Amino acid sequence: MKQTALVTGGTAGIGWETAIGLAAAGFEVTVVGRDAERGARAIDRINATAPAHSARFLATDLAALGAVRALADRVAALGPLTVLVNNVGAMFAERQDTVDGIEAGFAVNHLSPYLLTELLLPALRAGAPSRIVNVTSGAVRVAKRSFDNVEPPGGYYGFHWYGRAKLANLAYTLELAARLDGSGISVFAADPGGAATDMTDGTMRNPKIVSPGLRLLWPLVERKFARSTSGPASVAARPSIFAATDAALEGRTGIVIGPDAQPISPFRAAADARTAAAVARLSQRLAPVSSVEPGGIRGESSHPK
Repeated sequence: MKQTALVTGGTAGIGWETAIGLAAAGFEVTVVGRDAERGARAIDRINATAPAHSARFLATDLAALGAVRALADRVAALGPLTVLVNNVGAMFAERQDTVDGIEAGFAVNHLSPYLLTELLLPALRAGAPSRIVNVTSGAVRVAKRSFDNVEPPGGYYGFHWYGRAKLANLAYTLELAARLDGSGISVFAADPGGAATDMTDGTMRNPKIVSPGLRLLWPLVERKFARSTSGPASVAARPSIFAATDAALEGRTGIVIGPDAQPISPFRAAADARTAAAVARLSQRLAPVSSVEPGGIRGESSHPK
C-alpha cells in the first residue's frame, strides 16, 4: 500500500523540511498551509527533488475550526493516511482572537491539531500501522498549568501562552497514545529545539511576548532566545522525521523525541492525569467531536493496555 503523509504548517521552515524529508523517504506528501502562493512554491521545491510520488498542497486557515473540519473531510477522501505531522504553530506579541472567538495561540497550537487528529483517526486506522507526530516545544516549561478555561489568569504574554498551548497539546498527545495503544496507530511528540524561522526571527524578538519581570532582563532573554533559535530548520526537522519514519519506533507509542532525534523523558506536568483530563474537557467543549468523550473515545478504553 502506498504510504501517505500530511504535514500541517508545511510551506516553510521546519514543516517544509519535514515534508521534504518524508518525500525523500518515499511518502506521498500533502502539505497544508494558509498561503496558496507559498504552498505552490513549497510543492514545486519538493517535486523538483524527483520524489517517488508527487506532493500536493491544500490551502487551509488552521486557526478556523470550521476550516479544520473541511480539511479533514478533504484528506479523508484521499484514502488511508500513514503519517500525520501536526507541525503548525504560532506565537503572537499581541492578543488575537480567531473567527471562532478563541484566543489564536490556543486555537492554532492545540485545538487545531487536536481536532484534525480526532477527525482523521478513521483514515489513520485504515492506513495502519500509522503514526501521529505532534510537534511540541521546550516552552512548555514556562506554562501555567490551569486548563479550566482557554485563558490563564494574568496578562497576555505570547511566549508563556504559547507554552501553555503546547503543554495542552503535549498532555493530549500522551493521553491519545494511551488511548490508542494496540490500535495500530502510534503517537509521538517531537521537540525540534529551536531554529531560525519566521516566528523566531519576528515575534520572538519582541519583548511584549514575556512577562513584565522578564522584560526587565530583556537583553539577556533576547540573547538566550537568539542562541536557541539560530540553527537551521533542516536540523530542527529531524525529530519529526525520526518520529514519523524510524524503524526503531515500530510498535512503540507515547514517546517524546528530543532535539537530538532521540527519545527523552516527557515534561512531568504533561503526564499528569489531572492535566490531561482538564485539557480533554476544555478541548471537547471548544471543538466538539461527536465520537470523543473527555478521557477517550466511546466504546474504547482510555487507559493503556
